Amino acid sequence: MLGQPFQVQEVGGLPVVVAPAEIDISNSAQLRSALLHAAAIGPVVVVDLSRTEFCDSSGLSVLVRARRRAQADGGEVRLIVCTRAVRRILAVTGVESIFAIFASLAEALSMPPAGAGTPDVTSAGP
Repeated sequence: MLGQPFQVQEVGGLPVVVAPAEIDISNSAQLRSALLHAAAIGPVVVVDLSRTEFCDSSGLSVLVRARRRAQADGGEVRLIVCTRAVRRILAVTGVESIFAIFASLAEALSMPPAGAGTPDVTSAGP
């Protein structure tokens, strides 16, 4: 699982950070770097956690800090979450309540920016 665990792609005009199967202390600094790079591309950052099966507290911390930074700059961080394990850790920690969470990339891309007449925090998907 070494190499390039976090790719940043531009899809539909938005930066998308594609996460690996596991996010933990060994790669959370790389997640932070990828999120900073994505934020430089645009104010709305999508984090694709659809393949992620595990995310520890260091990964959650990086995501929360990225959200705070984005909000301070008038942006937002959207999460794509498909796995039961990641949904559970987001729910147990209460982190799910502060992010816009989507079931697919298409859903995350179709949502207008939070400042465009939508609530600051939304939740979509199952």
